[in-house]
Formats: sequence, C-alpha cells, structure tokens
Amino acid sequence: MTETIVVLTEDALADADVAHLLELHPQDEVDYRVLVPADTDQPLLATVLDELGLGDLRDALRRAVGREPDAGHARATATERLERTLHELAAAGRTATGQVTLDDPLPALRAAVADGGVREIVVVTYPHLVEDTLHTDWASRAREELKVPVLHLYSGTSELG
Repeated sequence: MTETIVVLTEDALADADVAHLLELHPQDEVDYRVLVPADTDQPLLATVLDELGLGDLRDALRRAVGREPDAGHARATATERLERTLHELAAAGRTATGQVTLDDPLPALRAAVADGGVREIVVVTYPHLVEDTLHTDWASRAREELKVPVLHLYSGTSELG
C-alpha cells in the first residue's frame, strides 16, 4: 500500500515549496493529498498583526475595516490554488489529489488520518506571528490532536515553522 503525505497549504505551492516537499521523500513511493482551506473567517486581530509584521499595510487596513472575502470568492480562490498545486506536483512526476476544505482544516485532516495510510502531514504557510507564537497555528493544532508527524514549512523558504 502506498503511503500518503497530506499537504495543508494556504496558498498554491511555489516552485521552492514543491522542491522542498520532494526533497523530504526523494526515493519514496508516496502519494500526496493536498488540502486548501476556503478561508473566509480569519481572526481580525491576529491577521492585522501578521500583515503589519510583514509590512503589508494595505491588507492590514483592508482587514481592519472588516473586508473579509465572501464564501464564493474564497472557495474560487482556494480551488484555483489547489489546481495550481496539483499541476506543479504532477509536473514533478508525483501523484497528487486534493480538495478544498472549510475555514478550519482540522476536520479534513482528521478525516484523512482516519482513512489510514497517512505517513505525515506537511503544513505550508506564510509566517503568522500571533498563531505561531501562541501555538494555535494549523501545524501545532494538528500535532496536538492527530498524533502523526507534522512538519511546518514557511512558504517560499526552507525555514521551519
């Protein structure tokens, strides 16, 4: 039975992300299952602080005045990110499937692990100052709840979260 690596990402994987992912399992026969949340309910304070910390004043202001994406737009964006990621993995010669999840991806992670055959979870996100510091980020929550190995990579870098 082929083992599965579950990849939870908030954006389409960049070339560097795919390269780092494949470096983790260079000779292994693994399938990838990609989960991309349709994020419509981002915590206001944490999101604004993250964007300010990253120097993104425009997005911080947009969030501060309460402009959250509507469900249809969030789902369309997540679907496009998922399709780009699946394309990149296929171009690298890897088998990958995926799905768009709800805002909170933990139920989808829980279901994937319950299906069996999950070797590990790789979470790829941008740095989130508040969540990462308080260990309320997706990777920390998955480690705590699911009891499978979880690796947290920061998007576009080789840095671990």
